Amino acid sequence: VFYILKSGKATLERHTTGFFLASMSPLYVPPPECLLKSFTVPRRYLFGPGPSNVPPRILTAGSQPMLGHLHAETIEIMDHIKSGIQYAFQTQNRMTLAVSGPGHAAMECAIFNSVECGDSVLIAVNGIWGERAAEIAERIGAKVNKIVTSAGSYFRNDEIEQALSKYKPVLFFLTHGESSTGVVHPIDGIGELCHRYNCLFLVDSVAALGGSPIYMDKQDIDIMYTGSQKVLNVPPGTAPISFSERACCRIFSRKTKPVSYFLDLSWLANYWGCDRKSARAYHHTGPVTALYSLREGLAILAETGLENSWKRHKDVAAYFHEGLERIGLKPFVEDKKARLPTVTTIVAPPGYDWREITGYIMKNHNIEISGGLGPSVGMVLRVGLMGCNSNKPYVDMILEALTDALKHCHKSKV
Repeated sequence: VFYILKSGKATLERHTTGFFLASMSPLYVPPPECLLKSFTVPRRYLFGPGPSNVPPRILTAGSQPMLGHLHAETIEIMDHIKSGIQYAFQTQNRMTLAVSGPGHAAMECAIFNSVECGDSVLIAVNGIWGERAAEIAERIGAKVNKIVTSAGSYFRNDEIEQALSKYKPVLFFLTHGESSTGVVHPIDGIGELCHRYNCLFLVDSVAALGGSPIYMDKQDIDIMYTGSQKVLNVPPGTAPISFSERACCRIFSRKTKPVSYFLDLSWLANYWGCDRKSARAYHHTGPVTALYSLREGLAILAETGLENSWKRHKDVAAYFHEGLERIGLKPFVEDKKARLPTVTTIVAPPGYDWREITGYIMKNHNIEISGGLGPSVGMVLRVGLMGCNSNKPYVDMILEALTDALKHCHKSKV
């Protein structure tokens, strides 16, 4: 029981415990009850298209003490990251760094810096990432031209050359690992074609990097980026990217400034020590503990070895594909050589609601798998086996969960 006496700017409250004088507060929104209680994050098997599970070693690395974002030790970590990206990308590009943000931020960084309003660009669309690259380029006023193929397919080099000759773009965008359709796109010869037509070659390798072979320098790729949360098993929020000297020449001779200050490569180059200047100027406060994690993910890849990582992902994916056929399911991508080793697309079982299947597996097996995205919505189930999740015991677990779901989920008679 209590009563309140108001006098001036003070409130006198009488509680069963006594009196106290409290200043009137201007706050009218109380502390949210949900934040006054602890929250426990469930442990799940993340076998969707990303993010992937984070191993204890990387979690431990990310929990180390905070440093200033330009402390000498942080700069040393950034230098380690640059070396790790160069190894993962197989490049000697000086302009190699990690964008503070997810893969989308790296995509915008690549396009914003290399394309100006009015420029002609060519986008290969064989899934959602080509669609998004086209929209980003359109938003900055580029003349966007597309070559489009059906979900589950890829482009022949002669088709690409025909479009390069027709549209004369300054930039050609291609997705290496199209996670929405499960296709790994052939890269050989495309960079050479682009250079023949005075065009930069931009590759999105977010879903494939570390799980499928790619050689940035040997394959004449001018700009390439990836995300941290796929094969590297690092929490989302950092995005490795690299620019060739050819790309830098175009970027640093452009007539207008990039539309984004945050993603302006001239600033990022200095922040990451890529411009050979003696001092690094403040640009933004980098995600320091996320950099610890990224360094550790790259360290694990270096210890494993790229070729070993590529082989493991290929072998595990093949084992999974064989298992799918044993239980009556079919890989969506018919050409075995074009199947993305990191994200497998499965033809949605006829007669079933894919949402019920993914929901059943989550509820009863604590496993995340996903439905389609963009052009593959309603057509496929997607299963990601990336980094530490790429192993045969996990494949057996997924096959058991799928078999169980097909037994217990509703199937229409149509």
